[in-house]
Amino acid sequence: MKSSKVKRFMFTSESVTEGHPDKVCDIVSDSILDEILRQDPKARVACETFISMGLLVVGGEVTTTATIKPHDIIRKAIKNIGYTDAKYGFDASTCAILDTINKQSPDIAQGVDTGGAGDQGLMIGYACRETPELMPLPIVLAHKLAIKLTEVRKKGILKYLGPDGKTQITVEYENGKPKRLDAVVLSTQHTEEILDKTGKKITEKSRKEIIEKIIKPVIGKWADSKTKIYVNPTGKFVVGGPQGDTGLTGRKLIVDTYGGMAAHGGGAFSGKDSTKVDRSACYMARHIAKNIVASGIADKCTVQLAYAIGVAEPVSIMIDTHGTGKITDCQLEPIVRKLFPLTPKGIIDYLQLRQPRFAKTAAYGHFGRSGKEFSWEQTNKAGDIKKAAGIK
Repeated sequence: MKSSKVKRFMFTSESVTEGHPDKVCDIVSDSILDEILRQDPKARVACETFISMGLLVVGGEVTTTATIKPHDIIRKAIKNIGYTDAKYGFDASTCAILDTINKQSPDIAQGVDTGGAGDQGLMIGYACRETPELMPLPIVLAHKLAIKLTEVRKKGILKYLGPDGKTQITVEYENGKPKRLDAVVLSTQHTEEILDKTGKKITEKSRKEIIEKIIKPVIGKWADSKTKIYVNPTGKFVVGGPQGDTGLTGRKLIVDTYGGMAAHGGGAFSGKDSTKVDRSACYMARHIAKNIVASGIADKCTVQLAYAIGVAEPVSIMIDTHGTGKITDCQLEPIVRKLFPLTPKGIIDYLQLRQPRFAKTAAYGHFGRSGKEFSWEQTNKAGDIKKAAGIK
């Protein structure tokens, strides 16, 4: 006899805005990648960025016929984010830039030239039926909150907001399904004009404005009378961005993927062309998992792909439907191998990853997004999976 006991747990995911120092670095790295791909679609790019007070350093390995002006690309990217005034602690027009980009190692190139993977590693894809995006609810809401924060800032609705910001969402689950929103945390950079008389915290008026203009439109039906809302819990957030913290490319991997709900292979995405399976194979793993869930065969799916440097075919494929599958995971593997190209070249061609589309992926998550840039989010193979599985 099955137990009727209700099982509850809390799960938390976070996101950050494009003005967070780590995301500034991701955007700069991917902006350089995009400009190179516009001129040379077959370029090899591994671009890393470091940012601190008044200084940005860009480096890495690039093999290309393209001619780019890194300083112009970088200043434009930072300006688009919103660092255009010294009051935010960083200024696109005056910051120092150090460029140390060089060529890719020939030892790596000899394996990639023949169609092999650009590195070894394991890549994870995940999908679930919690949201229309087939993503976990906590990370979806955290991203939407960060996007709304940026939208309100850029439209000038709340003029005191700065580019840096973080969001956090805690969802209560009941028997494995999201039930309610337990807690919301929003920390946003701001100017001194909204500090109260003590100078140590923002005014109650501004706090209420942030809740009404940013938080409530996002959390909607998931909030109830017991939902806890925290706005700038430390009191104030005037010093932010690169002035408040250093930033590095690839330091927000859980924000970029599934908010901690799924495993992570450890490789970063931004600044890498798609011969690097850290990026391309993660996109394909998500594509496979999403199509499996979209087909109706499973409510939840994790896909792991693993590669050896210089070898085209994956050394292993793992599919886990977490006990929700209508056929076994072992039965799914040959279907996946048949329907999806899994070599680096096959993935690149199938997902059209030689096009300059990556700057848009750098903030607010690489998965659960819409638009032509996010080709891996298509569910074009769901019907084929269902047919191959013999499910009506």
